[in-house]
Amino acid sequence: MFDIYLCIRDGHDLRLVLLAALICLLSSLTALLLLRQAKRCEGAVRRRWWTMAGASAGFGIWATHFVAMLGYVPGMIVGYSPALTLVSLAIPIMTTGLAFALTLGKPGRRTVAFASAICGSGIAAMHYTGMLAMELPAAPHWNTGYVAASVALAILPLYPALTLALRDGRLRSLLGATALLAGAVVALHFTGMTALSLTPARVVITEQSISPREMIGAVTTVTLLIIALSAISLAISRRTAAAVAASERQFSFLVRGISDCAIYMLDREGRVVNWNAGAQRLKGYAESEALGLPVATFYTPEDRAAELDRLALETARTEGHFYGEGWRVRRDGSRFWAHVTIEPMLGEHGESIGFAKITRDMTRFKEAQDRIAEASRQRDAALGHMHQGLCLFDAKERLVLCNPRFLEMYGLPDGALTPGLLLEEVIGRCSVNRFEPQAVTERVAHVRRMIRDNLAAPLHPPILAQYPDGQVVSIANRPMPDGGWVSTFDDITRQHESEARIAHMAMHDGLTGLPNRTRFNLWIDEMLEQASRYGKRLGVTAIDLDRFKEINDTYGHAWGDVVLAELARRLQSVIGEDEIAARLGGDEFGLAKLFDTDEQLADFLRRIEPCFASPVEHEGQELVFGGSLGIAAYPHDGADRETLLNNADLAMYRAKLQIGERICYYEPGMDETARARRQLANDLRQAVEKQEFVLLYQPQCQLRSGETSGYEALVRWHHPLRGLVSPDEFIPIAEESGAILQIGEWVLEEACREAVSWHSEHRIAVNVSPIQLVQQDLAPIVARILIETGLPAHRLELEITESAIISDKTRALHNLRQLKELGVAIAMDDFGTGYSSLDTLHSFPFDKIKIDKSFLLESDDNEQARAIIRAVLALGQSLRIPVLAEGVETESQFDLLIREGCEEAQGYFLGRPDRAPSMSLSEKWQPVAAEAG
Repeated sequence: MFDIYLCIRDGHDLRLVLLAALICLLSSLTALLLLRQAKRCEGAVRRRWWTMAGASAGFGIWATHFVAMLGYVPGMIVGYSPALTLVSLAIPIMTTGLAFALTLGKPGRRTVAFASAICGSGIAAMHYTGMLAMELPAAPHWNTGYVAASVALAILPLYPALTLALRDGRLRSLLGATALLAGAVVALHFTGMTALSLTPARVVITEQSISPREMIGAVTTVTLLIIALSAISLAISRRTAAAVAASERQFSFLVRGISDCAIYMLDREGRVVNWNAGAQRLKGYAESEALGLPVATFYTPEDRAAELDRLALETARTEGHFYGEGWRVRRDGSRFWAHVTIEPMLGEHGESIGFAKITRDMTRFKEAQDRIAEASRQRDAALGHMHQGLCLFDAKERLVLCNPRFLEMYGLPDGALTPGLLLEEVIGRCSVNRFEPQAVTERVAHVRRMIRDNLAAPLHPPILAQYPDGQVVSIANRPMPDGGWVSTFDDITRQHESEARIAHMAMHDGLTGLPNRTRFNLWIDEMLEQASRYGKRLGVTAIDLDRFKEINDTYGHAWGDVVLAELARRLQSVIGEDEIAARLGGDEFGLAKLFDTDEQLADFLRRIEPCFASPVEHEGQELVFGGSLGIAAYPHDGADRETLLNNADLAMYRAKLQIGERICYYEPGMDETARARRQLANDLRQAVEKQEFVLLYQPQCQLRSGETSGYEALVRWHHPLRGLVSPDEFIPIAEESGAILQIGEWVLEEACREAVSWHSEHRIAVNVSPIQLVQQDLAPIVARILIETGLPAHRLELEITESAIISDKTRALHNLRQLKELGVAIAMDDFGTGYSSLDTLHSFPFDKIKIDKSFLLESDDNEQARAIIRAVLALGQSLRIPVLAEGVETESQFDLLIREGCEEAQGYFLGRPDRAPSMSLSEKWQPVAAEAG
């Protein structure tokens, strides 16, 4: 160390030593700043920066060496070889640049150590090559110890120097790295100079040798220039980078702050790489959810299937942009109409690095467009190919222009209306072909007055002009600021006709063309006013068709419509002045007539009655129907429409109940009957809760053995005021009011509970109402009752009539199959009456057929009744279905069944309905003897 100190003090010019140290510090600082700049960049830009850093460092190290060499005082003339001097310059530039490139390429301890070795070795090679470039009259001798020490001092400080330079961006790290790099260069130089000793010798100095004076000037100038240029470049780059970074930050803040459209970037595969607030608001994905999603996520399933997302990116890649619109999908699955712009993003060398995508929500704009398009479509559909006529008038009421459509609308030839014509002249020429000559003048004055009044009105409503040929034109006038106005002419004839048709449809039935209930009510109100004013009478007739339901059920509703249309035609053909026929709904019709005498009303009914007398022929079938008519007349049967219609309905229902009578006039007592039925319906709703129902049980017997095979449960109602009410009276009311569901469930539960208490295995038969049969929960109710009562399913037999199945065959058969699966037996009751269709027997495997009692009642005197009994028994034997005969009341009837082979029967002859078999004799002997009937 002391030798090095003596070498610096005695063998060097200290001024040049300090200059060399300054150059070394400045060049080291500049090189490391450039190296840090290179670290922030990528690709070719990075290469440019580390190349500049290597050049700056190489020049600085070389300059440090030669300035210090120029400060060396050997005591003899010194020159420098140009060739070796240039070689010594190239060595540090290349080795330092290579070291910087390695450090930036693959950062790591081994890489930094290897780069430090290359850089230090290069500095050492530069030093000793520069020493060899000296030309002086002496022979150099080297101390190998100091030479080795100089190389070690050049390499070792470089590892921490490079580590500090690239570890972070702090100034302290930069200054430390600069000091280490400069220290390595200076330590190498002066340790290497201490290793040198000179022995005077004869040496020839060439003419090309560079003198020390020239050398110091050139080296100092070039080095400082390079340092200055590097520093300026670095400062400009830093300022530019800062400006770019600030601009990018501002742009990023701007993009991220935009909330009315989605702006985001995609990579080359179409995956999201960034996400702004507008994208989150528009599409519903948070940034953490959106990153990495393929752009196809935002497309509809049908667009993904058509690969529209891929085609959009491909279009942007090949054509430089993509513009499009379509439905897009939010995170919650909702859709919005989007306008989309996609542009490719390119790298420094033009390579594709991804896409920029802008999406705007144009749903409202799309909806507005769709509304406009729909409005246009509806308008075009309503108006066909019609166009507006147009006339423009100035403030002096002179024609400025008119379009060809206006001439066409008014049947005028081309050129018939020239600019400058007065309003009166235009109206006159348009009216010549439409009105009589004597009426034209009055027409002109009238139209001119209407137009002036319209222009003076605040809202300028359209004027409707109706012409003798039926054409209707809507004329709209809009004033202009200069005092003139524009008149537009719409031919709304079709619209007017359509409105008339709609008004007709609102007041008439679509199937029959008859007035509907609304028109019927209005007509009655008008006639009531006339009748009151002129002292006349008004007859109102309510009609309900008979056997119409059978036609619908048998042939279908289309055939029923044929009957309704034909009946309407018949009624229309006999209706006269001050009379009306209307369809009120379904198979209900209404008639009304304004009259003075009873004979006029009777004549009206005589004309109406034949309309129901003959069947309707359709596709070779005769559709037989009838009608029940109820009549009420103003003022005796009601003073207002509602009362008259209500009383006519009461009379019509009375007509339906009468045998052989189609027409019934209202009588005051009918109100009492209706009220009594309503009261009975109200009482039925509470009868189950009040325990007013009781079950009687009629035995069913095997005819040959006389043994009881089961019982049929029969419900009776003990009304607290009316006493015993016949089932024939209250069952229809219960079915109409819906109370039959509660009553039927109670009967079933009570019958099953009673049957469980029997010691025998006798069956219990329970009737099921048509209303019950079509209820969806029938099978679950039966199953629940069987479970709750503990009755085995095979002991329960449910009796239904075929008419109950026909009303809703699909639902009824479905319920019957469910009951069959439970194990419950199904019996067809009242067979031989009503429909008695073999198709029903074919559709469902019944467990029993019950012959209606009416046939046994007539069997003594009616051979046809005996033949029907014989046929039903034969049918049961053929189908292997047991047959039970109802209504056995005499011994002759009993003998008939025995002779015909009937196995089972029930009736008064075999056993009357009685209280529950489980009750003792004393319990049974209550005042119910009459109930058995």
